[in-house]
Amino acid sequence: MILHLQNNLSDDQIQQLAAAHKAAWFKQFDELVFVLPASVKQVPDSISQYVTGSWATDTDIQLASRTYRNEVREVSWGSTVIGGKSGNTVLIAGPCSAESTEQLDQSAKLLTELGIKNIRAGAFKPRTSPYTFQGLGLDGLKMLADVRSKYGLTVVTEVRDATHVEDVIEYADVIQIGAKSMYDHGLLKRCGKTQKPVLLKRGFGSTLQEFVQCAEFILSGGNPNVILCERGIRTFETKTRFTLDLCGAAYLKEYTNLPVILDPSHAMGYAYGVPDLARACTAMGVDGLLVEVHPTPVKALSDASQQLDHDQFRALVKTLHPIAAAVGRQII
Repeated sequence: MILHLQNNLSDDQIQQLAAAHKAAWFKQFDELVFVLPASVKQVPDSISQYVTGSWATDTDIQLASRTYRNEVREVSWGSTVIGGKSGNTVLIAGPCSAESTEQLDQSAKLLTELGIKNIRAGAFKPRTSPYTFQGLGLDGLKMLADVRSKYGLTVVTEVRDATHVEDVIEYADVIQIGAKSMYDHGLLKRCGKTQKPVLLKRGFGSTLQEFVQCAEFILSGGNPNVILCERGIRTFETKTRFTLDLCGAAYLKEYTNLPVILDPSHAMGYAYGVPDLARACTAMGVDGLLVEVHPTPVKALSDASQQLDHDQFRALVKTLHPIAAAVGRQII
């Protein structure tokens, strides 16, 4: 159950009430928000005198629930706005990994040419094998910061674990928590303490309930700027890397109040299928797409098979604009 309490309570009163009711709490704008377990369906008598609003939910999808907020939250960074009434579908593109200054410069020039404002690239890479490229670390973050300064782009990059979370928070405009880190409660809670947007990817073996409850860790820390990213789940199929759960995306759009972004690159795993998937995602009216693009995919140090080259990406972007317009949205 979510409660809004009088915002004139003292810190001591808040701490005592939170401890007595085992509540998560935070202050947001002019509201004091208490979140009790979803098993609580009625306002406890001992706290009722302070309550100005209450919402009971069926599960511990609470702050992200349409029961609590019936409209999609607006999330913004730089000049980018998604969710709310914006009607925007943001295109976030770039290489899987930040590999060199030249590679990032070429990528930034492409995005600028196409009017795309957001570059993605990983500096810290959570890889399946310990013998593959792990990213350039802090040097990669600094390269991305240089590209942001030179081209006026905003940076979306991944935090892998707690050893560098502060660096990523400092350098990123949008903090990405990858599928392999979705259950890292230390990362989730730390990202709940910042106000920067957090793009949370669904774990490839996670249910929708588990996925959104991980988002609740961030929301309950006081950060309202959470974006959900469906990137494919593991099924019995072996001909594609994963299976993009468009049914799950439809559920997230219907039952949560968080913007939803889809990642066709990681779902498909092979460049030939990424454009068709991206077009299908756009037709769903989602809030964004995450697409991997590399100047020379065959030379990429990670996920070479799924990255589009620049000509393929130009051709894709050209087809996305009319599809977005057909469902009342615009590509930004």
